[in-house]
This record gives sequence, C-alpha cells and structure tokens, in this order.
Amino acid sequence: MDLLGPFPTAAGQNKYLIVDVDYFTKWIEAEPLASITTFNVLRFFKRNILARFGIPQVVITDNGTQFTYKKVREFMAKIDTTQHFTSVEHPQTNGQPEAANRVILRGLKRRLNEAKGKWTEELHSVLWSYRTTPHSTTGETPFRLTYGTEAVIPVETGASSFRTEIPLEGGDNQDMLREELDLLEEL
Repeated sequence: MDLLGPFPTAAGQNKYLIVDVDYFTKWIEAEPLASITTFNVLRFFKRNILARFGIPQVVITDNGTQFTYKKVREFMAKIDTTQHFTSVEHPQTNGQPEAANRVILRGLKRRLNEAKGKWTEELHSVLWSYRTTPHSTTGETPFRLTYGTEAVIPVETGASSFRTEIPLEGGDNQDMLREELDLLEEL
C-alpha cells in the first residue's frame, strides 16, 4: 500500500491518492483522499481490499505514520495479516506499488493536459485501462486473473454475444444453470 500526492486540489478537496496492488494478479485499487490519516487508510483497506477480496496474508507499506500507527498494527494483527514495512535504503521492496504509481501518473498525465484539477474524474478510466490490458509478466489481464473471465469492454456491449446476452432476471439465470447441469449429467 502506498500514497501519492499532493495533486492539484480536485472535487471533494481531494489531493492525495492511496494505492494498493495485489502481487499475484497485478490488480490495482486506488482512491482519492482529501487528507492522509490513519482513519482514511483503514477505511480504504476495509472497503477496497477486505470487502472485495477478503483478508490478505501480507500487506507491505512504507514507514509513513499513517501505516505504522498503533491502530493500523492492531487491526492487522486482529485479522491475522502480517504487515511488512519497506526500507528507506531499499525502496524496491515496494516495487509493485511503485510500478502501479508510475502507471497511474502516466495515465493521468496523458488524459489531463491542462485540466489538472480533474484527475479524480479520470482515475477510473486509467484504472480500467490498466486492469483490462494484458501484462507481460503474466500474459493475462489483471481483470481475468481476479475474476476468472475477461471484462466486457464498452465496444462489445453493442455486439451480440453470449457474454452480452446473459439474462438479467434471476429466475432465467437459474433455469440456464439447471440446463447446463442437465447437459453435464448427460455427458
């Protein structure tokens, strides 16, 4: 987990960005912050990491007070997550977040030009682009490694395919699943 900023003040008085990266899937979670506080760090962690992906075994952070504060250490211990800190002499220990930071910064710079205060509005597009682009280290997209399927990109929504024709009604979906199970039993 890492922090970026300060950026030009954006909507909601946001000036900072908290970033976390899953080491296996390369999935990036990032959220704008108005201030860097322990409360904001824990809220981000609970909403964007725990609620979506479950309890991680290890979290790597720098030595900033917002990460070393007693409340953070106690919370990590409570959920049985080991917290490692990067060394000032060896920042490469935090290589994944640093690489993610570069991707986010490069993407925001390309999209913004003069409208620097709109970086929070472009953040989701930058993250979407990253999450749906195959990576050389894995040969897969972070989206596929995280969810087990490729994302339906906006261009595909206009084309008729199985992925875009999935029924919206819960009952229809259950009927389709039963049919698939029947087909499997016949095999």
